[in-house]
This record gives sequence, C-alpha cells and structure tokens, in this order.
Amino acid sequence: MRTMHHEIERRMALRFHEESVDAETHVNISAIRGDDGCLWLAGDETATVERMRLAEGEHPDSYGEQRTFRLADLVPLPGPAEEEADIEGLGLNGDWLWAVGSHSLVRKKIKPKHDDTKAAKRLAKVRDEANRHVVARLAVERDGDGPPRLVREASDGRRSAVLGARRKDSLTEALAEDPHLSPFLRIPAKDNGLDVEGVAVKGDELFLGLRGPVLRGWAVLLEIAPSEGSEAGELTLGGFGGSRYRKHFLDLDGLGIRDLCPHGDDLLVLAGPSMDLDGPIRVHRWHDAAKSEAPEVVRSEQLPVELELPHGVGDDHAEGISVVSESDGEKLFVVYDSPAAHRLTAEHTVLGDIFTLP
Repeated sequence: MRTMHHEIERRMALRFHEESVDAETHVNISAIRGDDGCLWLAGDETATVERMRLAEGEHPDSYGEQRTFRLADLVPLPGPAEEEADIEGLGLNGDWLWAVGSHSLVRKKIKPKHDDTKAAKRLAKVRDEANRHVVARLAVERDGDGPPRLVREASDGRRSAVLGARRKDSLTEALAEDPHLSPFLRIPAKDNGLDVEGVAVKGDELFLGLRGPVLRGWAVLLEIAPSEGSEAGELTLGGFGGSRYRKHFLDLDGLGIRDLCPHGDDLLVLAGPSMDLDGPIRVHRWHDAAKSEAPEVVRSEQLPVELELPHGVGDDHAEGISVVSESDGEKLFVVYDSPAAHRLTAEHTVLGDIFTLP
C-alpha cells in the first residue's frame, strides 16, 4: 500500500498583507478551499477567514489581493470577537462557505526561555476558548465582476449562521455522552484529545475529520446535518434517526485526519500524526464516500494512498489541501503549517505545493 514521495509539480506563492503577517497567519495556515480563480484560507491563530485571487496570466504562480473577513462581523460567536477560533477546516458548497473550529482544548507550550519549574507549570495549564467550538456557515455573495465576498446577509436573503453560538448547542456538548469520544473531551489537542481538522460538504451534511482521538489506530470521521435554529444566525444539529451525528472509523494506519477535500463522489483524506510529531503525511482516497448512508468502518483496502507528501523535521507539516482547476486538469494544492525556511523566500509570501492527482 506504500508509495514513494510524489514529485511536486511546482510551487504556488501566497502573498499576504501586513496585518496577516503580523498575526502570523502566513506561518499558521490551517485550511484552504479553491473557488474558481480564488482561494479561501484560514489560519489557526485568528477568528478570520481570508480570500485571495489567482494572479492573471497563462501560468499563474501566485494568489494575492488578500482580503480579511472577521467571523464576528458575520455570525454571533460564543466568545470575544478577537479570541481565536482555531479554524481548522473550510468547505465550499455553491454559495456557502463552511468554517470549522478545532473544538479542542489547548495545553501551553514550553519555550526555550522557560526554566524547569516554569516549564513543568506551563504543561499543567490547559485553556478552553469558546470560539473554537463553532461550525460556521458563511454566505458567499457573488456579484458583478468583483471576487466573491463573505456577508452577514446576501442579496438573495441567505444569512450566515453558526452552530455553537452558545456552548450548550455546540457539537462538543452533543458528544458529551458519546461512548467513543466523551473521555477525550477533557484532553487537549496534540495529546490525542478531541481535535476537529477538516470539513467536506456532502449535500446537506458535513463530514468532519478528527485529528484526534485515534482509537487503537482507527481515525474518526463525524457526519453532521446542521439546520436552521430557532434564533436568527444560529444553527442546530439535525438528526440521523434520533442521533445528532454519525460516526465513521477509518483505518489510516494509526494516523489522524488533518484535512478533508471532496473530489467528485470521493473524499480525499489528508492523514498525519495526531500528536505533535514529524511523521508520515499521506493523502488517502475514500471512494464513493458521498454515497455513504450509514455509519461505516472503512478498512485500509478501501482507502488507497493517492500521494505521499514530504515533511520536514520540526516543520513543514501539510495542513490544508484543496482540489484546484488548472488549464491542464485538476491538481491538488497543499499548504503547510510551520513552513520551512525554503517556503519563506520573499517578504509577506509563503510557498505551497501543486501536485498532479494520480
């Protein structure tokens, strides 16, 4: 089932504006989604979604003209407007863009300047930020010749809305009694705790990939059906015959899910370590995932490896994937968290990779 690292076809530059560089979004990219000559993008240190446009020309080599949209301007958030939402997944369905928070707890990092006592103390500190527990459905306005925009209310009456505007209505609360996942709700991300990374739209439903927990080597994929809530701008979890979500278990060889991207009826699954490790990074294909109608246990032979992606030592962890259309067919665009120095060759710019899909 193993394949060699696939060759990068070429690099694609992302050109950020000054505020995003100051916020370090360019080195913390966590999600991308291509949209007909544009790219939606999110970093995991802010509560914003970014839009970029593909450069003109026959062989464009960059996205630029960045514009920032604040989540707080579009939907009611459970936490302060500027508190990070740790957006880890973006999904596109026509004129809706979905943005999903990690739903995770965070353990403090040790930095080189900390002495042993301070370091140990920091490792005991876990924080819970309300804005991480949201699934936002954002209205995309497409008008005239300009690029698409995110709006609170579109000219055709569609309204942006959010699941988890109040914590009691969040996905995390729905999982509180789950026999597989509830024990992991008090464990931070990167410690194999609950950590949502990646969303793919499936009709009226969403696939949500979990980086953690990985259960005895099996990765978990949730399926939810958000629908209009009783309050304007709020969503509620619809039903799957009495349950508010479905669970699928995927054999990704012990790896967790780092991102999801639909490709026709198939689902491309970016798999990588659930913990804070360098390790294998692969793109698997779940054939006909969009036709799945019941909870499934998806074995490794049903999840062939499409691509083996490069990774660095302590850097260059593939974090976001999107299928993008180019003149010579569909390609996979891959962006990296903690990008290596060779990706930061110009000011305000970071390089991602374009791969040919097998």
